[in-house]
Amino acid sequence: MSLTAGIVGLPNVGKSTLFNAITNSRAEAANYPFATIEPNVGVVEVKDQRLIDLSELFQPERTIFTTFEFTDIAGLVKGASNGEGLGNKFLANIREVDAICHVVRCFEDSNITHVYDRIDPVDDIDIINFELQMADIATCENRIAKVEKKALNSKEKEAVFEYNLLKKIHEALGKSVNIRSMEFSKDESEYLKQFHFLTAKPVIYVCNIKEDEINDPESNPHYLAVRDYAEKEGSQTVAICAQIEEELSDLSKEEKQEFLEELGIKRSGLDELIAKSYQTLGLETFFTVGKDECRGWTFRSGYTAPQCAGIIHSDFEKGFIKAEVYTYEDIMEYRTEAKLKEAGKLRLEGRDYHPKDGDIMFFRFNN
Repeated sequence: MSLTAGIVGLPNVGKSTLFNAITNSRAEAANYPFATIEPNVGVVEVKDQRLIDLSELFQPERTIFTTFEFTDIAGLVKGASNGEGLGNKFLANIREVDAICHVVRCFEDSNITHVYDRIDPVDDIDIINFELQMADIATCENRIAKVEKKALNSKEKEAVFEYNLLKKIHEALGKSVNIRSMEFSKDESEYLKQFHFLTAKPVIYVCNIKEDEINDPESNPHYLAVRDYAEKEGSQTVAICAQIEEELSDLSKEEKQEFLEELGIKRSGLDELIAKSYQTLGLETFFTVGKDECRGWTFRSGYTAPQCAGIIHSDFEKGFIKAEVYTYEDIMEYRTEAKLKEAGKLRLEGRDYHPKDGDIMFFRFNN
């Protein structure tokens, strides 16, 4: 399952520095707008401690972590929906991602220019949201123009449904309401997916703060303002120092842990961002284990056992019979599958079983 998050924000808020840290790559990070001309795509391994523990226990030939794809999208500015700055090209890039990581500048530094010469992260958020809303309004109007005649004249059921749905969205967007904040029926939510509306995507606000605030972000009034804003729309907030994250990306595991301890924090901003991304997208992880390979697999909460089997291979879903299941906690306690069986902790689950985060599964299927 390939999942992507787009890193967006105004120019010079720390997007490319964060991207460098996330992927341990070197996208150009320059102190001027539009340093990122093409969207940079990088894949980061999700270093799940549970998979590390399982690999130490089973000693496989290889360990394969789940991955998360991040796209660094060039800085947007006022008027982007009308082609200002680098405009609609980058709005199109946002349409392709599952979630948006919206980086906002929450630090003062006279050496780093702000495109609007002030530090006001909530206003920065409103600028980006307005541009995304305007782009969605244009999408709505284009589609309404195509379906309106059929909906009003022929009364075709699907056309009427689409027309009423789009009119409802258009009205809300005109009042500066993001689509993700609206309520929809199950049928409406499913129908909306085809339009790839920008403001329908879940958002995580990434507050870029100073190094000396990283262990106490609540001392930063800009961070508090963004957190309050996010809570009102039901979004997540993560406080990071992009510069620290880039420094951490160059360290060994031991050096990284020592650095985090010196900073007085338990885990990096990147780890926190990935955790919040999984939570926001409703993602969980199951594992497959053995002497040849220990591997993590990402699935959406609510998937059935056959659907999870299909993530590994479509034939597994088609020919699904049963799944042998036990938990990470149980294998770490009993240490071997034989002892798990003796203790009655290994069970067989059928087609209606909904796997849980941390399940370890072996699928039985017909070829």
